[in-house]
Amino acid sequence: MSLHRLTRVVMGVPNVAETAAYYEEFGLDPLGNNSFGTRDGGEQLKIIHAPTRRLVELGVGADNDDDVAKVTHQMTRLGVPINHNGTELLATEPVSGFTARIHVAPRIAQDPTPATPYNGPGRIDRWGRAPGVVRDYAIKPRKLGHTVIGTVNLEATMRFFTEGIGFKVSDYISDKGAFMRCSVDHHNVLALAAPVNFLHHTSWQVDDIDDVGRGAKAMLENNPERHIWGLGRHHAGSNFFWYLKDPAGNFSEYYSDMDCIPEDEIWTPETFEGAQGLFNWGPPPPPSFLEPDDLAALMTGTHAPSALGLHTQPV
Repeated sequence: MSLHRLTRVVMGVPNVAETAAYYEEFGLDPLGNNSFGTRDGGEQLKIIHAPTRRLVELGVGADNDDDVAKVTHQMTRLGVPINHNGTELLATEPVSGFTARIHVAPRIAQDPTPATPYNGPGRIDRWGRAPGVVRDYAIKPRKLGHTVIGTVNLEATMRFFTEGIGFKVSDYISDKGAFMRCSVDHHNVLALAAPVNFLHHTSWQVDDIDDVGRGAKAMLENNPERHIWGLGRHHAGSNFFWYLKDPAGNFSEYYSDMDCIPEDEIWTPETFEGAQGLFNWGPPPPPSFLEPDDLAALMTGTHAPSALGLHTQPV
C-alpha cells in the first residue's frame, strides 16, 4: 500500500486553550501554536478555533508524488472538489466538508518496545513485581492510530475514503459503520452512520495494557468526570481501550495491541452485529459513548454556518 499512515488531525473547537491544555496533560508534546506531537509520529494534532467541535482536516501520508497523483485522479473521477498545489492534494469530503490532505510523508519507524513479561498458570516469565505496577514515568503516546467520524451519509463517506483516497475496508459494524485502513493497522478511520456529522474520537497508541490503565488513572485522578468508557477490549481490531472526554466534548482513546494486517496478507472483512461490533469484554458502553451529550445541540443547528466552512488552504 502506497499510503502508510495518518499524519495529523486538525480539530476545531470553541475553547482552544482549555482543549490544548487537556491534550498536553494527555501526554502529547506541545510544539507551539496549539500543535502537538507524539513520540514516533512528529506533529499529529493541531487545535484551531471553530464555533463547535468538528474535524477540520485529516492528513494521510503517501510514499511519493506518483501516489499523490493517483489519488488526484481517483478524486477527479469521483467528482470531489480538490486543490493540488504541486506537492500535496487537498480534497473536500462531500458529506461533512472536512479536508483530507494527501501528501508525501516519511513512514513511521517505531523502535520496538520489549515485550512486557506477564506470568500465567504454569508460566513464570518474570520474578518480582510486574513492570506495570512499578513504572513511574508519564504516559507519552507513540502515535496517532485512528479517528472515528459520524456521517449522515455513510455510503458517500466510505466511497470518499475507499474509491477516492484508497483506504481498504477491514470490517463492518452491521450496516452502521466501516473500519478502514491506510496502513498495516487494522483501522485508521471508522466511519459511523449518525444523525449529524461530527468527530467522535481520536485514538493514541501506548505500549501495553498497563500504560492504557496508567494513562487513564493519571487523567482521572483529579478529573473523574473525564471518564467515558474502559477498561475494555474491542473485538474488531482486538485493541485494549480506555476513552476519556476532552473539554470540547471530543473523546480521546488510549489504546494498545491493535491487530496488524501486513500489506501482502489476504484479509476478508467480517460483519459484526450487536455488542460484538463495539467490544469483546469490559463494561458496556454508556449511552453517552453511542450518542454524545452534545449531539442534540449539533442536530438542532445551533452551530454557526462558518463551522461548516470548507478548509482547502494550509492550516
